Amino acid sequence: MAAYIFRLPRRSPSSFWHSCSAIRTDASATIPTRPDPSSSSPLYDSATMNGHDEIEEVDLYKVLGLQKGAVKAEIKKAYHKAALSSHPDKVAADERAEAEVKFKAVSQAYEILYDDEKRNLYDTHGMAAFDPRSGGGEVDLDDILQQMFGMGGGAGRPPGFGGPPGPRRPRRGPDDEQDYEVTLEELYRGKTAKFTSIKNVICSHCKGTGGKDKAKPKPCSVCQGRGVTIGLRSVGPGLVTQATMPCNSCKGASHVFKDKDQCKRCKGERITVEKKALELYVPPGAKHGDRIVLEGEADQVPDQQPGDLVFILKQHEHPVFTRAGADLQATLDITLAESLAGFSRVVLKHLDGRGIHLDHPAGHVLRPDQILKVAGEGMRHKRSDARGDLYLVVKIAFPADGWLTDETSLDTLRGLLPPPAPLIEADAVDEVEFDPQANPEDFGTDPSHPRGSAWVDEDDDDAGHGTAQCAQQ
Repeated sequence: MAAYIFRLPRRSPSSFWHSCSAIRTDASATIPTRPDPSSSSPLYDSATMNGHDEIEEVDLYKVLGLQKGAVKAEIKKAYHKAALSSHPDKVAADERAEAEVKFKAVSQAYEILYDDEKRNLYDTHGMAAFDPRSGGGEVDLDDILQQMFGMGGGAGRPPGFGGPPGPRRPRRGPDDEQDYEVTLEELYRGKTAKFTSIKNVICSHCKGTGGKDKAKPKPCSVCQGRGVTIGLRSVGPGLVTQATMPCNSCKGASHVFKDKDQCKRCKGERITVEKKALELYVPPGAKHGDRIVLEGEADQVPDQQPGDLVFILKQHEHPVFTRAGADLQATLDITLAESLAGFSRVVLKHLDGRGIHLDHPAGHVLRPDQILKVAGEGMRHKRSDARGDLYLVVKIAFPADGWLTDETSLDTLRGLLPPPAPLIEADAVDEVEFDPQANPEDFGTDPSHPRGSAWVDEDDDDAGHGTAQCAQQ
């Protein structure tokens, strides 16, 4: 009789390896497990895996009896119903072991599906998203969950509770991420780029088997037909842990072909290199850091669903415009005469090449750092025709020193401009000199009075006279 050992899950999905494990004690079919940190002997010594078994990934929605589009209220209701029906205290003693398995499965499914972030990860990547083992290529966590929760229906496995198994969802290969540099103009207008992808694909000649038609492989002698080997992986300075990894000899296939039986095209590697024409579309309004995903276009790996080819947008700094969300900001350079008397002209060229014309009426004075808002001239919102706004920061170019020296012209200018403020009367007047190029950073940094120093009273120098002093020993 098969025996199963479980520990109650009290942690996040990423701690599945530590929160639950199942070990078969019979020799016909054993389940791969991760070492128990509290155990004195490695669990791997008594745990092997049949590399030829077809194991399905657990469907958490089936565990709770839900459709994939279920809302939170439905998930919570289904959890309470399933937890009540599968609680170990509610069944007969001879059914308690099976009930414990179901109850833990229900609890874990609820923990993932009720949390929006975890649910999104599960919907996108399956249970592999919660596998804490870095680097990929190890025994899939879904294999253990599959056998624990009885979704496969194989001989000698725990009895299932979700009906006949559905179609097997293959494991997912890693995504291929790379940066893609774009200009602000391209993000404003949108861009379509055609390129050639060079990637690994399943050999079309042998269909990924690595051998000739009708050739029979033999079990790999290195991994004993398991497809994986046990090794040590560093987890910190001076710390190592046991980990499973794909067999280097059979590339995880669990079997090998003799040289004369290998596929002539892929030489037994099961994959070949192929060029494929692809198209990258950057939608108008995309921003720095956005991810453009080409689904299933990453390298193909035998027995795995290919990952995605992901481009991460990196925007070059623009010499004129600054972006914040869907809004743009630029400098509006005008002369002193334009700030006082108005203007009507094109003030800058937009990202699509259009000239932006402003008609500023006379009599409305523009001041330095004043901000003008042009509605609807910002970036496009994604998935919408609406646009942000354009903010223009006024910068006034004052005339250079000595631009006007004629006294008559100066008197005319004084007559045109508003009169000065009334004279300030004082009993005593000092004529002082000034520095017209002073640095505002120097404010508060007088070297004779260092900033932050304590005030010292000159009378303190005489404070010791006439006071009692400590006697010298």
